Amino acid sequence: MMFNKNNAELILSKSSYPEELKKIAKKVFNNERISFEEGILLYQKAELGFLGVLANYVRENKNGNYVYFNHNFHVEPTNVCVYSCAFCSYSRLIKNKDQGWELSVNEILDIVKKYDNQDVTEVHITGGVVPKQDLKFYTDLFSKIKSYRPNLHIKALTPVEFHYIFKKAKVSYEEGLTLMKEAGLDSLPGGGAEIFNTEIRDKIAGGKCSTDEWLNIHEIWHKMGNHSNATMLYGHIESYEHRIDHMDRLRELQDKTKGFNAFIPLKFRNKDNAMAHINEVSVIEDLRNYAVSRIYLDNFAHIKSYWAMIGRSTAQLSLNFGTDDLDGTIDDTTKIYSMAGSEEKNPKLTTQELVDLIKSAGKIPVQRDTLYNVVKEYTNN
Repeated sequence: MMFNKNNAELILSKSSYPEELKKIAKKVFNNERISFEEGILLYQKAELGFLGVLANYVRENKNGNYVYFNHNFHVEPTNVCVYSCAFCSYSRLIKNKDQGWELSVNEILDIVKKYDNQDVTEVHITGGVVPKQDLKFYTDLFSKIKSYRPNLHIKALTPVEFHYIFKKAKVSYEEGLTLMKEAGLDSLPGGGAEIFNTEIRDKIAGGKCSTDEWLNIHEIWHKMGNHSNATMLYGHIESYEHRIDHMDRLRELQDKTKGFNAFIPLKFRNKDNAMAHINEVSVIEDLRNYAVSRIYLDNFAHIKSYWAMIGRSTAQLSLNFGTDDLDGTIDDTTKIYSMAGSEEKNPKLTTQELVDLIKSAGKIPVQRDTLYNVVKEYTNN
Protein backbone atom coordinates (compact mmCIF):
# COMPACT_ATOMS: atom_id res chain seq x y z
CA MET A 1 0.00 0.00 0.00
CA MET A 2 1.59 3.23 -1.15
CA PHE A 3 0.30 6.49 0.24
CA ASN A 4 -1.01 8.97 -2.28
CA LYS A 5 -3.04 12.14 -2.24
CA ASN A 6 -6.16 10.28 -3.36
CA ASN A 7 -6.00 8.09 -0.25
CA ALA A 8 -5.99 11.19 1.95
CA GLU A 9 -8.84 12.82 0.04
CA LEU A 10 -10.89 9.62 0.24
CA ILE A 11 -10.49 9.43 4.01
CA LEU A 12 -11.31 13.08 4.55
CA SER A 13 -14.37 12.95 2.30
CA LYS A 14 -15.81 9.55 3.23
CA SER A 15 -19.07 10.14 5.04
CA SER A 16 -18.90 6.89 7.01
CA TYR A 17 -15.83 7.99 8.95
CA PRO A 18 -16.65 9.83 12.20
CA GLU A 19 -15.58 13.44 12.32
CA GLU A 20 -13.32 12.71 15.28
CA LEU A 21 -11.32 10.29 13.11
CA LYS A 22 -11.20 12.73 10.21
CA LYS A 23 -9.80 15.31 12.63
CA ILE A 24 -7.01 12.91 13.54
CA ALA A 25 -6.35 12.22 9.86
CA LYS A 26 -6.03 15.93 9.13
CA LYS A 27 -3.50 16.29 11.93
CA VAL A 28 -1.46 13.37 10.61
CA PHE A 29 -1.50 14.65 7.02
CA ASN A 30 -0.43 18.08 8.33
CA ASN A 31 2.40 16.45 10.29
CA GLU A 32 0.89 17.49 13.60
CA ARG A 33 1.17 15.44 16.79
CA ILE A 34 -1.90 13.53 17.93
CA SER A 35 -2.96 13.53 21.58
CA PHE A 36 -3.15 10.75 24.16
CA GLU A 37 -6.93 10.59 23.78
CA GLU A 38 -6.67 10.49 19.99
CA GLY A 39 -4.25 7.57 20.22
CA ILE A 40 -6.77 5.57 22.23
CA LEU A 41 -9.50 6.55 19.77
CA LEU A 42 -7.49 5.11 16.88
CA TYR A 43 -7.33 1.75 18.67
CA GLN A 44 -11.01 1.81 19.56
CA LYS A 45 -12.73 3.10 16.42
CA ALA A 46 -10.44 3.21 13.39
CA GLU A 47 -10.74 0.58 10.67
CA LEU A 48 -7.56 -1.21 9.69
CA GLY A 49 -7.51 0.34 6.21
CA PHE A 50 -7.85 3.83 7.70
CA LEU A 51 -4.91 3.14 10.03
CA GLY A 52 -2.84 1.75 7.17
CA VAL A 53 -3.23 4.92 5.11
CA LEU A 54 -2.24 7.16 8.02
CA ALA A 55 0.66 4.95 9.11
CA ASN A 56 2.02 4.69 5.58
CA TYR A 57 1.88 8.45 5.21
CA VAL A 58 4.08 8.83 8.30
CA ARG A 59 6.35 5.97 7.24
CA GLU A 60 6.96 7.29 3.74
CA ASN A 61 7.45 10.83 5.00
CA LYS A 62 10.29 9.55 7.16
CA ASN A 63 11.79 6.72 5.12
CA GLY A 64 10.38 6.78 1.61
CA ASN A 65 9.86 3.26 0.30
CA TYR A 66 12.90 1.82 2.04
CA VAL A 67 12.88 -1.19 4.37
CA TYR A 68 15.97 -1.79 6.47
CA PHE A 69 17.74 -4.88 7.77
CA ASN A 70 21.19 -5.73 9.03
CA HIS A 71 23.60 -8.64 9.23
CA ASN A 72 23.48 -9.66 12.86
CA PHE A 73 23.54 -12.59 15.23
CA HIS A 74 22.40 -13.04 18.81
CA VAL A 75 24.22 -14.36 21.85
CA GLU A 76 22.18 -15.34 24.88
CA PRO A 77 24.69 -15.79 27.74
CA THR A 78 22.17 -17.58 29.95
CA ASN A 79 18.53 -18.52 30.23
CA VAL A 80 18.84 -18.93 33.99
CA CYS A 81 17.32 -15.99 35.84
CA VAL A 82 16.70 -14.64 39.33
CA TYR A 83 13.36 -13.25 38.09
CA SER A 84 10.22 -15.19 37.23
CA CYS A 85 8.20 -13.04 34.82
CA ALA A 86 4.78 -14.52 34.15
CA PHE A 87 5.00 -14.01 30.38
CA CYS A 88 8.45 -15.57 29.94
CA SER A 89 8.87 -19.01 28.35
CA TYR A 90 12.62 -18.65 28.03
CA SER A 91 14.15 -18.37 31.48
CA ARG A 92 14.72 -20.99 34.14
CA LEU A 93 14.94 -20.14 37.83
CA ILE A 94 18.30 -20.68 39.50
CA LYS A 95 16.84 -23.59 41.49
CA ASN A 96 16.10 -25.27 38.13
CA LYS A 97 19.35 -24.26 36.47
CA ASP A 98 19.99 -27.83 35.29
CA GLN A 99 17.39 -27.05 32.62
CA GLY A 100 19.31 -24.07 31.33
CA TRP A 101 22.72 -22.83 30.23
CA GLU A 102 25.28 -20.35 31.52
CA LEU A 103 28.01 -19.52 29.01
CA SER A 104 31.49 -18.37 30.01
CA VAL A 105 33.25 -15.39 28.45
CA ASN A 106 35.39 -17.73 26.36
CA GLU A 107 32.37 -19.74 25.20
CA ILE A 108 30.69 -16.52 24.03
CA LEU A 109 33.90 -15.46 22.30
CA ASP A 110 33.92 -18.83 20.50
CA ILE A 111 30.44 -18.00 19.14
CA VAL A 112 31.72 -14.65 17.89
CA LYS A 113 34.64 -16.39 16.19
CA LYS A 114 32.23 -18.54 14.16
CA TYR A 115 31.50 -15.37 12.15
CA ASP A 116 35.11 -14.62 11.25
CA ASN A 117 34.52 -14.91 7.52
CA GLN A 118 31.08 -13.31 7.45
CA ASP A 119 30.16 -9.66 7.02
CA VAL A 120 28.04 -9.40 10.17
CA THR A 121 28.00 -5.90 11.63
CA GLU A 122 26.24 -6.47 14.97
CA VAL A 123 26.16 -8.89 17.88
CA HIS A 124 23.04 -8.64 20.05
CA ILE A 125 23.67 -9.85 23.60
CA THR A 126 20.92 -10.30 26.18
CA GLY A 127 19.44 -13.07 28.28
CA GLY A 128 18.67 -14.02 31.85
CA VAL A 129 20.04 -12.45 35.03
CA VAL A 130 22.41 -14.45 37.24
CA PRO A 131 24.82 -13.33 39.99
CA LYS A 132 28.03 -14.62 38.41
CA GLN A 133 27.47 -12.78 35.13
CA ASP A 134 28.31 -9.54 36.86
CA LEU A 135 29.96 -6.22 36.02
CA LYS A 136 33.40 -7.77 35.61
CA PHE A 137 31.97 -10.58 33.47
CA TYR A 138 30.47 -8.16 30.96
CA THR A 139 33.29 -5.62 30.88
CA ASP A 140 35.70 -8.52 30.27
CA LEU A 141 33.41 -9.91 27.58
CA PHE A 142 32.98 -6.61 25.75
CA SER A 143 36.71 -5.88 25.92
CA LYS A 144 37.60 -9.28 24.48
CA ILE A 145 35.07 -8.99 21.67
CA LYS A 146 36.39 -5.55 20.74
CA SER A 147 40.00 -6.75 20.90
CA TYR A 148 39.16 -9.65 18.63
CA ARG A 149 36.83 -7.85 16.21
CA PRO A 150 37.00 -4.06 16.70
CA ASN A 151 34.38 -3.16 14.08
CA LEU A 152 31.67 -5.47 15.41
CA HIS A 153 28.93 -3.33 16.97
CA ILE A 154 28.02 -4.58 20.45
CA LYS A 155 24.34 -4.03 21.22
CA ALA A 156 23.84 -5.52 24.63
CA LEU A 157 21.90 -5.79 27.86
CA THR A 158 18.61 -4.31 28.96
CA PRO A 159 17.92 -2.06 31.97
CA VAL A 160 16.71 -5.20 33.77
CA GLU A 161 20.21 -6.63 33.51
CA PHE A 162 21.98 -3.32 34.14
CA HIS A 163 19.90 -2.55 37.23
CA TYR A 164 20.77 -5.91 38.81
CA ILE A 165 24.44 -5.80 37.79
CA PHE A 166 25.04 -2.24 39.00
CA LYS A 167 23.18 -2.78 42.27
CA LYS A 168 25.25 -5.88 42.98
CA ALA A 169 28.46 -4.00 42.14
CA LYS A 170 27.38 -1.01 44.28
CA VAL A 171 27.88 1.50 41.46
CA SER A 172 25.51 4.14 40.12
CA TYR A 173 23.87 3.84 36.73
CA GLU A 174 26.20 6.55 35.43
CA GLU A 175 29.31 4.80 36.72
CA GLY A 176 28.22 1.39 35.49
CA LEU A 177 27.25 2.55 32.01
CA THR A 178 30.52 4.45 31.70
CA LEU A 179 32.48 1.29 32.53
CA MET A 180 30.43 -0.71 30.02
CA LYS A 181 31.01 1.90 27.31
CA GLU A 182 34.74 2.01 28.00
CA ALA A 183 34.81 -1.78 27.68
CA GLY A 184 33.22 -1.63 24.23
CA LEU A 185 29.44 -1.43 24.57
CA ASP A 186 28.06 0.50 21.59
CA SER A 187 24.27 0.59 22.02
CA LEU A 188 21.37 -0.84 24.00
CA PRO A 189 18.55 -3.07 22.76
CA GLY A 190 15.00 -2.21 23.77
CA GLY A 191 14.08 -5.17 25.92
CA GLY A 192 12.76 -5.22 29.46
CA ALA A 193 10.26 -2.41 28.88
CA GLU A 194 7.31 -4.86 28.86
CA ILE A 195 4.48 -2.44 29.75
CA PHE A 196 5.04 0.71 31.79
CA ASN A 197 1.78 0.83 33.75
CA THR A 198 2.79 -0.09 37.32
CA GLU A 199 -0.20 -2.30 38.12
CA ILE A 200 0.14 -4.38 34.95
CA ARG A 201 3.94 -4.46 35.15
CA ASP A 202 3.81 -5.79 38.72
CA LYS A 203 1.46 -8.57 37.64
CA ILE A 204 3.49 -9.81 34.68
CA ALA A 205 7.05 -8.82 35.63
CA GLY A 206 7.11 -7.95 39.31
CA GLY A 207 10.44 -7.66 41.10
CA LYS A 208 12.64 -6.44 38.29
CA CYS A 209 13.52 -2.85 37.42
CA SER A 210 10.68 -0.36 37.54
CA THR A 211 9.38 1.80 34.72
CA ASP A 212 11.22 4.84 36.06
CA GLU A 213 14.45 2.86 36.34
CA TRP A 214 14.10 1.56 32.78
CA LEU A 215 13.54 5.06 31.42
CA ASN A 216 16.31 6.53 33.59
CA ILE A 217 18.93 4.08 32.32
CA HIS A 218 18.07 4.88 28.71
CA GLU A 219 18.07 8.62 29.43
CA ILE A 220 21.52 8.43 31.03
CA TRP A 221 22.81 6.38 28.10
CA HIS A 222 21.42 8.91 25.61
CA LYS A 223 22.93 11.83 27.50
CA MET A 224 26.29 10.08 27.21
CA GLY A 225 25.91 10.48 23.44
CA ASN A 226 24.70 6.96 22.65
CA HIS A 227 21.65 5.31 21.10
CA SER A 228 19.21 2.58 22.01
CA ASN A 229 15.93 0.97 21.00
CA ALA A 230 12.62 0.66 22.84
CA THR A 231 10.02 -2.11 22.98
CA MET A 232 6.50 -2.75 24.24
CA LEU A 233 5.05 -6.15 25.10
CA TYR A 234 1.42 -6.15 23.94
CA GLY A 235 -1.50 -8.54 23.63
CA HIS A 236 -1.76 -9.88 27.19
CA ILE A 237 -3.70 -8.21 30.05
CA GLU A 238 -3.04 -4.60 29.08
CA SER A 239 -5.63 -2.19 27.70
CA TYR A 240 -5.37 0.24 24.80
CA GLU A 241 -4.90 3.00 27.35
CA HIS A 242 -1.91 1.15 28.79
CA ARG A 243 -0.36 0.88 25.33
CA ILE A 244 -0.76 4.59 24.62
CA ASP A 245 0.56 5.43 28.09
CA HIS A 246 3.62 3.31 27.32
CA MET A 247 4.24 5.02 23.99
CA ASP A 248 3.55 8.43 25.48
CA ARG A 249 6.36 8.00 28.02
CA LEU A 250 8.71 6.93 25.24
CA ARG A 251 7.66 9.88 23.08
CA GLU A 252 8.31 12.25 25.97
CA LEU A 253 11.80 10.85 26.58
CA GLN A 254 12.57 10.95 22.85
CA ASP A 255 11.59 14.62 22.79
CA LYS A 256 14.15 15.18 25.52
CA THR A 257 17.09 13.05 24.33
CA LYS A 258 16.50 12.03 20.68
CA GLY A 259 18.42 8.87 21.53
CA PHE A 260 16.04 6.12 20.40
CA ASN A 261 16.68 4.57 16.99
CA ALA A 262 13.62 2.34 16.72
CA PHE A 263 10.48 1.17 18.46
CA ILE A 264 9.71 -2.55 18.41
CA PRO A 265 6.26 -3.83 19.40
CA LEU A 266 6.68 -7.36 20.77
CA LYS A 267 3.73 -9.72 20.67
CA PHE A 268 2.94 -11.79 23.77
CA ARG A 269 3.27 -15.49 22.97
CA ASN A 270 1.57 -17.95 25.33
CA LYS A 271 3.46 -21.22 25.05
CA ASP A 272 4.86 -22.78 28.24
CA ASN A 273 4.55 -19.82 30.57
CA ALA A 274 2.41 -18.73 33.53
CA MET A 275 0.10 -16.80 31.22
CA ALA A 276 -0.60 -19.68 28.84
CA HIS A 277 -4.33 -19.36 29.58
CA ILE A 278 -4.43 -15.98 27.83
CA ASN A 279 -5.23 -16.17 24.13
CA GLU A 280 -2.84 -14.46 21.73
CA VAL A 281 -4.21 -11.53 19.75
CA SER A 282 -4.94 -11.86 16.03
CA VAL A 283 -2.80 -10.78 13.10
CA ILE A 284 -5.33 -7.98 12.54
CA GLU A 285 -4.56 -6.69 16.02
CA ASP A 286 -0.83 -6.99 15.32
CA LEU A 287 -1.20 -4.80 12.24
CA ARG A 288 -3.44 -2.34 14.09
CA ASN A 289 -0.80 -2.05 16.80
CA TYR A 290 2.02 -1.42 14.32
CA ALA A 291 -0.02 1.27 12.59
CA VAL A 292 -1.00 3.11 15.77
CA SER A 293 2.62 2.92 16.96
CA ARG A 294 3.83 4.52 13.74
CA ILE A 295 1.23 7.28 13.96
CA TYR A 296 1.70 8.03 17.66
CA LEU A 297 5.50 7.90 17.87
CA ASP A 298 6.05 10.80 15.51
CA ASN A 299 9.57 11.45 16.84
CA PHE A 300 10.84 7.89 16.26
CA ALA A 301 12.55 7.44 12.90
CA HIS A 302 11.86 3.70 12.67
CA ILE A 303 9.25 1.12 13.66
CA LYS A 304 10.62 -2.40 13.59
CA SER A 305 8.70 -5.59 12.91
CA TYR A 306 10.81 -8.31 14.50
CA TRP A 307 10.24 -11.16 12.08
CA ALA A 308 11.69 -13.83 14.40
CA MET A 309 8.90 -13.10 16.88
CA ILE A 310 5.96 -12.23 14.63
CA GLY A 311 6.74 -14.59 11.75
CA ARG A 312 7.96 -13.57 8.32
CA SER A 313 4.47 -13.44 6.75
CA THR A 314 3.04 -11.04 9.33
CA ALA A 315 6.27 -9.05 9.27
CA GLN A 316 5.88 -8.65 5.52
CA LEU A 317 2.26 -7.52 5.94
CA SER A 318 3.34 -4.99 8.56
CA LEU A 319 5.37 -3.15 5.91
CA ASN A 320 2.02 -1.81 4.68
CA PHE A 321 1.07 -0.64 8.17
CA GLY A 322 3.91 1.64 9.15
CA THR A 323 6.95 -0.54 9.77
CA ASP A 324 10.18 0.03 7.87
CA ASP A 325 12.63 -2.37 9.51
CA LEU A 326 12.74 -6.17 9.82
CA ASP A 327 15.77 -6.48 12.16
CA GLY A 328 18.31 -8.82 10.58
CA THR A 329 19.57 -12.20 9.50
CA ILE A 330 19.79 -13.44 13.14
CA ASP A 331 21.24 -16.76 11.90
CA ASP A 332 19.24 -19.07 14.19
CA THR A 333 20.96 -17.66 17.28
CA THR A 334 17.94 -16.62 19.37
CA LYS A 335 15.69 -18.93 21.37
CA ILE A 336 13.68 -16.33 23.29
CA TYR A 337 10.67 -16.38 20.95
CA SER A 338 10.91 -19.87 19.46
CA MET A 339 10.62 -21.21 23.03
CA ALA A 340 7.49 -19.09 23.49
CA GLY A 341 5.72 -20.51 20.45
CA SER A 342 6.53 -18.11 17.63
CA GLU A 343 6.02 -19.25 14.04
CA GLU A 344 9.77 -19.17 13.46
CA LYS A 345 11.09 -22.35 15.07
CA ASN A 346 14.55 -21.89 13.58
CA PRO A 347 14.88 -18.12 13.13
CA LYS A 348 17.33 -17.61 10.30
CA LEU A 349 17.07 -15.71 7.03
CA THR A 350 19.75 -15.24 4.42
CA THR A 351 20.37 -11.83 2.91
CA GLN A 352 18.69 -12.93 -0.30
CA GLU A 353 15.63 -14.22 1.55
CA LEU A 354 15.26 -10.89 3.34
CA VAL A 355 15.74 -8.97 0.09
CA ASP A 356 13.15 -11.12 -1.68
CA LEU A 357 10.66 -10.78 1.17
CA ILE A 358 10.98 -6.99 1.14
CA LYS A 359 10.84 -6.69 -2.65
CA SER A 360 7.75 -8.86 -2.89
CA ALA A 361 6.04 -6.34 -0.61
CA GLY A 362 6.85 -3.62 -3.14
CA LYS A 363 9.57 -2.02 -1.03
CA ILE A 364 13.26 -1.25 -1.54
CA PRO A 365 15.60 -3.37 0.65
CA VAL A 366 18.44 -1.54 2.36
CA GLN A 367 21.14 -3.23 4.38
CA ARG A 368 22.07 -0.97 7.30
CA ASP A 369 24.36 -0.95 10.28
CA THR A 370 22.98 -0.68 13.82
CA LEU A 371 22.78 3.12 13.64
CA TYR A 372 20.98 3.08 10.26
CA ASN A 373 23.94 4.06 8.15
CA VAL A 374 23.37 2.53 4.69
CA VAL A 375 25.65 -0.40 3.84
CA LYS A 376 23.98 -1.42 0.58
CA GLU A 377 20.79 -0.60 -1.32
CA TYR A 378 19.31 -3.52 -3.24
CA THR A 379 17.67 -1.88 -6.23
CA ASN A 380 18.87 -4.02 -9.14
CA ASN A 381 19.20 -7.56 -7.82
